[in-house]
Amino acid sequence: MENSVNWLPELEFFASYDGDWEKYLHALYAIFHADFVASKPSYQGVRLGLKRHPMIQGKEATFWHIISTGDNEEDRVPDFRRCERIRWPKPLIENVPNDDIKVWTERRNSEDRIHLWLESEGYLLVLNKRRDYLLWTAFYVEKQHQRDKYKKRWERYKGI
Repeated sequence: MENSVNWLPELEFFASYDGDWEKYLHALYAIFHADFVASKPSYQGVRLGLKRHPMIQGKEATFWHIISTGDNEEDRVPDFRRCERIRWPKPLIENVPNDDIKVWTERRNSEDRIHLWLESEGYLLVLNKRRDYLLWTAFYVEKQHQRDKYKKRWERYKGI
């Protein structure tokens, strides 16, 4: 599958690891660790942190949020579309501002959530604004009605 955005890395497929979940999980975490734990990334000049707790299997909560789905932290299940895009969060963050990325802020509880919507790829990344920014989650939006919903949220934010 070729990306329509030339700065996005290739997808990381489960099949490349002979269908071995443990090998795949190890590779996914190595990518995440290199991009967000070992390095010190920033968003628009402000330090980017991670939601570290709860640590599950020695891996940060943010990691689980960008590779799995579910409401309960302990019962999240792998989402292969999210897993495949493990290399995308860092370049997405690094490429703001960019005409390919729609950015808007929404208030959730008492916190601001920054949305980075790569509409052409159906990929949404969410940062939580505190003193710094926390990488909160990122996911592939498969269904068209959901993609339309995010586009409308951006349009509402922009006053379109």
